[in-house]
Amino acid sequence: MRDKTQANSTAAGDRLIRAGAIVFFVGAVATLVTMAPLLLRTKPFPTYMFGLSMLMAVGFLMAGAGVLQSIAEGRRRARAARS
Repeated sequence: MRDKTQANSTAAGDRLIRAGAIVFFVGAVATLVTMAPLLLRTKPFPTYMFGLSMLMAVGFLMAGAGVLQSIAEGRRRARAARS
């Protein structure tokens, strides 16, 4: 099966995993920026910055959905190969 797959082809869910990783890291940076004033004892950021911190969870869910999509595609291919 590997000889029929191109090296640069993307499997199902790969784009979703990459997008989820990017969103997760943006959320991680937002979390660090949001927590810095609390640790430095300066004036905290506005509330919407805490909302940006939730991008970590959104990115994690996006990447998880991509992994599940990849698993489902692999199972479909395995069933088709058995038949």
